[in-house]
Amino acid sequence: MKDDFYIGWETQASPRHRKLMRAVALVLFVLGITSALALALPQKLIGSSVFEWGTVKTFSGVLKVQPYPHLLVLRPGAVSTQPSFSTYYLVAPFKFGLDREKLASLDGKSVSLQGTLIYRGDQTMVEAVPDSIRADEQPATAIVGPESIPLGRQTLLGEIVDSKCFLGVMNPGQLLPHRACAIRCISGGIPPILLVRSTKGAALHLLLVGADGRPVNQQVLDLVAEPVQITGEVVRQGGLLILRADPKDILRTP
Repeated sequence: MKDDFYIGWETQASPRHRKLMRAVALVLFVLGITSALALALPQKLIGSSVFEWGTVKTFSGVLKVQPYPHLLVLRPGAVSTQPSFSTYYLVAPFKFGLDREKLASLDGKSVSLQGTLIYRGDQTMVEAVPDSIRADEQPATAIVGPESIPLGRQTLLGEIVDSKCFLGVMNPGQLLPHRACAIRCISGGIPPILLVRSTKGAALHLLLVGADGRPVNQQVLDLVAEPVQITGEVVRQGGLLILRADPKDILRTP
């Protein structure tokens, strides 16, 4: 009977042991790859959001102050089935929105400003350089503000997120791990958005305002980053979906 056995001081294992070790190593390698894929594939992707940090550009358009400052920018080559302009949210650096009262005199006027792009999908924001917003000396062709198209009273399930972080400054800027940051941003004047996820298409992003169309930042702080149900009037205004709802009609969901 000639059984192989391992001798620690030998420089080379027997052929039988070498073959066995190679087989074990291969099996462990395959199991490692399979386990990694099994854990990774079910995970949700963070999402393609961008903050062009350090890149300052010049933007021109018509400034609208309500319900939150935003810029209407002519969309070249637009056809009748598309809005004639794009809508860019405007915010201040760090965790602050722009002061609407300071911008009131420029409401509806052609302006130029400097800022940094933040975007996710078809949602765009500009972090404006402080005090860079100026009325154009020679205004561009006047842009008629977008018509508000009522889409009816709806009940939506989603999560209230702060638009600045969600659109690109933080990734991912959503769910409970981001709650503390989102509360600080929204309390500082960043527009809140209702994120409505979908299993059959792109998510919806609705600018959340009160039933009277006014900001509701302070009223929704306790509900940020939690599953909520909101009933209100949905309006399409150019490239924006706006949800007008009384904060009292916002309910936590399991």
